[in-house]
Amino acid sequence: MTIPLPAEGIVLFTGDSITDSHRLDTGADPLGDGYVRNIATDLAVRLPGIRVLNTGISGNRVPDLEDRWDTDCLAVKPVVLTILIGINDTWRRYDNDDPTSVEAFEAGYRRLLTRVRDQLDCAVVLMEPFLTPIWMDQHRWREDLDPKIDAVRRLARQFDTVLLPTDRAMTEAAVPLGGAAVAYDGVHPTAFGHRVIADTWLAEASAVE
Repeated sequence: MTIPLPAEGIVLFTGDSITDSHRLDTGADPLGDGYVRNIATDLAVRLPGIRVLNTGISGNRVPDLEDRWDTDCLAVKPVVLTILIGINDTWRRYDNDDPTSVEAFEAGYRRLLTRVRDQLDCAVVLMEPFLTPIWMDQHRWREDLDPKIDAVRRLARQFDTVLLPTDRAMTEAAVPLGGAAVAYDGVHPTAFGHRVIADTWLAEASAVE
């Protein structure tokens, strides 16, 4: 399934720090300096009627998106909505003893998508959360993250959305270079990692005739 891009309208990206990518820093680019900026630069050439928005916020988990869904998603009325969320729902288990069960993660994510389906007329793109471990302890995060990736895949099927295999793309990119080359701490992408994410999205995007 490709990402349908009409000639005009708002293309919205939301999620956590990977999407945020310093957009909220003082004087920062409102699109951030990561994959959203890369995509926006490409679309500005291909489809100048498209307006790209970024409402990612560092540290967010699914409940945080739920709290701001009215203002940061539904009120925007995008023609294409892309969501990348989930790594913090895993990370907080290991750094703050604050786990999120797969069931709670999936139920909250389903509520978000249900509201989009019921209130908006837009294409939806779900990006898999990802991890490129760079130290030994991070490898065990997979026991928590992989079931959440499976949940995202189930939701994509249930809601008939585009699913982007960003975990696979980032993992494959890390094979010849090492995890730190694509995500400096295993989570936050380097410039190269952001380019991988952007290219994964753009490879599935097609202008509507």
